[in-house]
Amino acid sequence: MRKLDSISVHGGENRVFDSVTTPIVQTSTYFFKNTNDLKKFIEGKHHHYEYGRYNNPTREAAEKKIAELEGGEECLLFDSGMSAIANTILAYMKSRDHIILTDDCYRQTMQIAEVILPKFNIDVSIIHIRDYEGIKKAINQNTKILFSESPTNPYLNIMDIGQIAEIGGANNIITVIDSTFGTPYNQKPLDYGIDIVIHSATKYLGGHNDLVAGAVIGKKELIAPIREYQRIVGGIPDPHTCYLLIRGIKTLGIRIERVNKSAQKIAEFLENHPMVRRVYYPGLKSHQDYNLAQKQMRGFGGVVTFELKGGLEETERFLNNLKICLLAPSLGGPETLVTHPASMSYYTATREERIKQGILDELIRIAVGLEDIEDIIKDINQALNKCYKKM
Repeated sequence: MRKLDSISVHGGENRVFDSVTTPIVQTSTYFFKNTNDLKKFIEGKHHHYEYGRYNNPTREAAEKKIAELEGGEECLLFDSGMSAIANTILAYMKSRDHIILTDDCYRQTMQIAEVILPKFNIDVSIIHIRDYEGIKKAINQNTKILFSESPTNPYLNIMDIGQIAEIGGANNIITVIDSTFGTPYNQKPLDYGIDIVIHSATKYLGGHNDLVAGAVIGKKELIAPIREYQRIVGGIPDPHTCYLLIRGIKTLGIRIERVNKSAQKIAEFLENHPMVRRVYYPGLKSHQDYNLAQKQMRGFGGVVTFELKGGLEETERFLNNLKICLLAPSLGGPETLVTHPASMSYYTATREERIKQGILDELIRIAVGLEDIEDIIKDINQALNKCYKKM
């Protein structure tokens, strides 16, 4: 069995015309040589591309690469991570069905559950991320999906993936893990018995802040209903995006190895800085899920979240004094991006609503890039020190 770095480079490649790199097949439709070829295709006796919404050679190569990385039978690509999540849920749910989500899922995943699903008369239970007994008690005869995320955004909480798989298997429920922060390099949910893995491929898989895509991976029979749903409603990435995704994945291993090391150093630095109240990073012994992360993860990722001492004024002063790190949403690219969740992700919520969800004014998320670690730490340090001196 090939190792991850070899899969990243060679997995799924469609090297037509003796090309080393899978080419961009920029077409919306495909022709049949004759009616006999068409009949064989309809009967399933002949592999042939038909229409761009259904399949494309460049997209197919990217899907095969990601499936092999995750150890899944099939991968289905979408035009965004949220599109992947929405299509997966809606492909399996119908009126009066029931879904369970853990409460620390990505905010817009929660919005699907709270805003979209009730319109279809679909019941939703939101259970605390560490309340495994509560998850079991929430299950009823109409429960179809158990959806969770690990590590979570922004607090980097870790789910016991094995327990989630065990609960789902014992109750004939489809288990879904959003593993965007985990990446195929740091964790493999399918190996623990999870049914479906989802990625925002915009992040670490693409790796260069230049594409938007989503991926769903699992066994062929589990992907089939999602594929059929996608054929109807769309939500596909274009061939050029798939080409960029293939290119990005080829350096996945060395990029994640680098950000794992850099994030660990940044987390340790922040934990000892007088201006910082608390740091959230699974690689720190102070993180409540440290032991679990050690057990089920190869590395702890490139995201570090921390609370600054002070309030909104000090936080804004810190953000405005950064020189290398960029104030921006998202993560996973070469550039270190700093996010202020209260004003960037939760700006539509009231302050009281944000605080109830744990999104404090002084909460900051750092998505570590590929710059020299000493330069990143110096930049963070000088911004913290300027903030600290004026308190």
